[in-house]
Order: sequence, then C-alpha cells, then structure tokens
Amino acid sequence: MNVEILHSGFDGLKFTVTTDIPPELRTALAEAKAEAVRTNADATLECGGIAFAVRRSGGMSFSVHTGEYGAEWFFLDPENRPKNNPGVTVDFRAFLLATGGLRAAEAHFRECMAALAIPYVETQLRVSRVDFAVDFLAPWFEPDREALIVPPGTRNREFTGVDETETHCTGARVTGLRAGAVANRQLAIYDKRAEVIAKHKMGWLTIWNAARADTGRPPLDLTDRDQSQVWRFELRMGSKQLRNRWEMRSWADLDAMIGDALADFCQRVRYCIPTSDSNRGRWPVHELWRAVTEVVSHDLRDMRSGVVPEDVKTANRAEHIRMLDGMALGLLVSRAAAGDVAAGDVEAFLGRQILVLKERSREHPVPVDARLAKAVGRYRFR
Repeated sequence: MNVEILHSGFDGLKFTVTTDIPPELRTALAEAKAEAVRTNADATLECGGIAFAVRRSGGMSFSVHTGEYGAEWFFLDPENRPKNNPGVTVDFRAFLLATGGLRAAEAHFRECMAALAIPYVETQLRVSRVDFAVDFLAPWFEPDREALIVPPGTRNREFTGVDETETHCTGARVTGLRAGAVANRQLAIYDKRAEVIAKHKMGWLTIWNAARADTGRPPLDLTDRDQSQVWRFELRMGSKQLRNRWEMRSWADLDAMIGDALADFCQRVRYCIPTSDSNRGRWPVHELWRAVTEVVSHDLRDMRSGVVPEDVKTANRAEHIRMLDGMALGLLVSRAAAGDVAAGDVEAFLGRQILVLKERSREHPVPVDARLAKAVGRYRFR
C-alpha cells in the first residue's frame, strides 16, 4: 500500500481570555449588533484597520468574526458577565491555521486584541482546544471500529454522513469513526473529500494539489472517488488534557509542549491491523497511524501547507460563484417551466427575463448599492 500525505498541521485552536472588553468597545459592539438586527445581516465594525463582522446573534453577548481566514470572537457583556466566566473567547478558523500555522494564529490574535484595545496579560490566557490533522490520499482505506485501541472507558462511534450522523453501519459504507470526548482526548477519522464536496470548501483541494505538485504528481479529480478519496485523521485535545494534564495556558506553553502532548496522544490511542491474537495490545500498528505518529514526532511549530492564503481564497470564491451561477440558472429554468415555455424557446426566454429583472431592480425600494453592500457583508473572501 502507498501512503501519500496531502496535508498535515493544526486544524482547530481555541483560546479564552479572562478579561473584560472596554466600555467604548461595548458601546460600538452594541450599536453594530443593533444594526445587524435591523438589517438581518452582519454589520461591519472597523477597529485599528481591521474589519470585524458583528452578528445579530449572541444573546446578551457579542458574536464577531474576521472571516474564513481569521477567527470567531465571542465577547461577554461586561455588564452581564457571569462570575468566573472568561470575557473573551477566540476560535481560529481552519484555513488560517492550514496556511499560516500557530504563528499566523498568534499574530492575528495579538493584532485584533490591540486593534480592539482589550486589556490583557499572558497569565489571563487559557488554551481550551487544539486539533491536529493529517490528510491521506488512500482510496483503499475504510475505517474499522475494531482496529481502534483506546484507553478503557473511551466511547467510540461510527458515522456515515458529513454531519456525523451516528449509525450501526449495516449495509452502508463507513465514512467516519470517532472515539473519545472533545473536552478530553478525541480521535476522528473521516472522509474529508465528501466534506469538501458537500460544504464547497475547495480551498482544501488547492492545498492538496499544491502538495501533489511538489512531488510531481497530477492534481486530484474529485469526481473520481476511487482516485481522490482523502481520509483525515484528526487528533483533538480539550481543556481536560491541555490545562489539567499538560498545564498549558499561554501561547508560550502551547509552543513548548503541544508536541509532547500530541506524541502522548499517539501512544495512548492507536489504530491497528486486527489479527487473531486475543491480546489486542500485540496487534501491529496500521501504516496510516504509523505515518500520523511520524508526522507528530516532527517539530509541529514549523509545519506549513506551502500554500499562500490568497490561493485558498481564490479557490473558495470561484467555487462559491460556480454554485451561485448554478442556483440562478436552476431558478430561471423553473421559472420557464412555470410559464409553460417550450424547450426550444428557453434561451430567448432567458434573454427576456434578464430585462425583466433589470427593470425590477430599478424599481426596488432599496437602492442597489445598499443591497449589494448587504450581500458583500455575507461573504468574506477578501
């Protein structure tokens, strides 16, 4: 069997900060949130040269993001903050981590905290979640629950859908296997190709193809599953491991100890090749798990995908445009059917319908620049 690694690196990272946002920022966020509620769209708040998209959701708090290549920010209202709850939570996006690693995440964190003028010191930081992923091109592989060897008491389950629907896998192809709890230690093995197709995250295809180009291999064709089946092995660690066992708190702690923590993970959880030996501890390690262990043993801080963020943004934007074009064409064909338009007259109908839509756009009560600005706010490709 041939093991080809298409990508490896951090895929998830979450920090909390035990501090309060300043009164001026609270006022600005409250106004932006009110605008988001009024327009039913994210409101943009410019701070220190950074655009923060403020959502209408969040209850008594503020939900903010800096796009697919930034992070999710959650600010508790200092006037209603429950005792002992951290005032700031930041959840870094996967594409930021894939293209820039921990260095880019830390730089983005410090840039944003400075732009928002939120006071904090390093001892107020707490890392609460770290995910590390390895993507394999392995059409021959299928997860097997029996092959997992985990610490006693660890729950494991299989799933067959992108949304991780649990199943007994009776008569169905297994597309994922998950063991453990996110708050502690969890291993997820799943069909990343299916997720990329279903969720239109074609930036991952750009990352994978860049890795193949580096080794002189042709790009993947996702329409051919037998040649483009990508399996992701994702090692997830929560606060019980990071804080309680490894005593990680700050960026410096993460930088110094995450390699040790993930190496320990690989020793405690194993994916093996089942044999007739009744002692599961003697089962040989599967070659994919051996590859995961070898990747983890390297200096994680230096891991990069070799792809610049702009390439990923371009791929995601192109895929989204393609999807919207398909939706628009589908709606126009449905409109033609509703109007009893014959198949031979559809092209002429489309031309006439564009003129109708232009006229309706001119007659719309909301100016087109306002509608366009609202639409732009929904998509953060830039």
